Amino acid sequence: MTAPETETRGVRPAPARRPEWRAQAPVVAVVAAGGALGAVARYALTLAWPTPPGGFPWATFWTNVSGCAAMGVLMVLVTEVWAAHRLLRPFLGTGVLGGFTTFSTYAVDIRGLVDAGRPGLGLACLAATLLAALAAVWLASAAARGLLIRRQR
Repeated sequence: MTAPETETRGVRPAPARRPEWRAQAPVVAVVAAGGALGAVARYALTLAWPTPPGGFPWATFWTNVSGCAAMGVLMVLVTEVWAAHRLLRPFLGTGVLGGFTTFSTYAVDIRGLVDAGRPGLGLACLAATLLAALAAVWLASAAARGLLIRRQR
């Protein structure tokens, strides 16, 4: 069938769509820019607070805990307070905070502790980071929500 015959039978041709990559290019760009900023901040923190061999990786621990707390506050703000621009969440959440938090380094740190003959400390790091990060995101989002409710009264 030709195009006119198709239209006369009630079937319209599909509208031209933008290629998916063109629609997602701005999102990819802001995630990349935010990720670079977050990763640089994380790296600076590890340089400022190095972990001694076989020691507890405090810089990684506090990076992950503070990043999770910031994510809790951010999610309250962008879902309950602001009519945020569509690129704000990918930039700050996925980009900056995703680049800042470092659960891959967390895994490497645990492996390093086990390899250094400190499996107990590695297990403590594993549990403490997970529990503290979960508590941080929950407490920070609850605190942000509580402050917002108090301000609205």
